[in-house]
Amino acid sequence: MIAILHNPTERTRFLKFLVVGALGATIDFGIANALTHFADMPLVFAGTISFVCAVISNFIWNRYWTYPESRSRHLAHQLGMFFIVNVAGIAIRVPILHFVEPPLRSFFQHLQFRLSLTPEFIARNLTLAMAVGIVMLWNFFVNRYWTYNDVD
Repeated sequence: MIAILHNPTERTRFLKFLVVGALGATIDFGIANALTHFADMPLVFAGTISFVCAVISNFIWNRYWTYPESRSRHLAHQLGMFFIVNVAGIAIRVPILHFVEPPLRSFFQHLQFRLSLTPEFIARNLTLAMAVGIVMLWNFFVNRYWTYNDVD
């Protein structure tokens, strides 16, 4: 974390990682919401599918844009490392989705105010945002110092 604060190159990489993550989050939220809304899929399953789609996008963008100098490893090997980090991210994410959404939904259902958004929609997206934020920090630091550790 200190390197990000003091090293302009690391700061730039972190900002690029955030942009890639924002794109991944857009993919993640879009697919998760589409699957829960149109296919009536439970959030845990929809969130896992959307996560995999976002991971594929993030890997491509991070390999070619955030860390373009990190190509000393074969593509398949680096993708495998990135995938392992993200499987750990799923292990962090799924319990958050499973345990946080129900109480949030209940909380918003008990509030007595009118919104155009349903309590389910609000709870689902707040839960997903929390999971994305926590897993994003995990992914950046582990990928930076393991998957892309061949970068100065």
